[in-house]
Amino acid sequence: MKLATLRRSHDTVAVQVHPDGTYSPLEGFADVGAWLAAEPQKQERALTEAGPAQEAPAADALAQPVLNPAKIFCIGLNYRSHIEETGLETPTHPTVFTKFALSLTGPQDAVAVPAEDHRLDYEGELAVVIGHGGRRLVGEAARAAIGGYAVANDVSMRGWQGRTSEWVQGKAWEASTPIGPWLVTPDEFREGAQLTTKVNGEVVQSAPTSDLVFDPVTLVEYLSAMITLEPGDLILTGTPSGVALGRRNEAGRHPWLRAGDVVEVSIEGLGEQRTRIV
Repeated sequence: MKLATLRRSHDTVAVQVHPDGTYSPLEGFADVGAWLAAEPQKQERALTEAGPAQEAPAADALAQPVLNPAKIFCIGLNYRSHIEETGLETPTHPTVFTKFALSLTGPQDAVAVPAEDHRLDYEGELAVVIGHGGRRLVGEAARAAIGGYAVANDVSMRGWQGRTSEWVQGKAWEASTPIGPWLVTPDEFREGAQLTTKVNGEVVQSAPTSDLVFDPVTLVEYLSAMITLEPGDLILTGTPSGVALGRRNEAGRHPWLRAGDVVEVSIEGLGEQRTRIV
């Protein structure tokens, strides 16, 4: 099942996305996060009583599936190929940093190059969305706590990120992290699905999600040991090799994103997002 959050003229609403691209509003739920937080009976009732299928929405009508997650965890250095690219050692524990709800933006929204840092980088990622959540989850309980998966792009301001060994200041900029287009429930997601990032049509990242050092279930176990995971919480699981920080162009410079560039991130089964840099 695919769920999305649709912007309307006066509000937002969670919708069920059908295989033909049409959608049915889940009235009473302002976003997918609200649907995830509801009791199972209310979730089923919303799906059963959903309005008639409507035409596919305009691309820019889609917001990030969860508008105001309580927590956004991000994992650094979690693809073996990216670790090799950086020349760093494989971590023995997840490298965790955070973002905030205001850091997120929709799957077709523009992202601006900030005046404070021109070193803008892309990072295509698999996002885990927590369903019913819980504390100290292990094994099947951790797997069952996952409500779905989505495409993410951890757009990074490398200049600010490199100022200290703490990464948040380069990662949490407002409206810089596209999520979506949809949340896809675990039964429709193939583990090991291919992640692809393109910049102006050129493939710059391509890797199976099975290249993760710490897989989604392991990350849920680790993070839920620290704090209760709640419905709608996000875990961005890291990026593979191919980021601009690890590349050089013909002039020997890093090919940072510039105004006018278009970044497309897709994961098999989870759809594609398209971000114009302004």
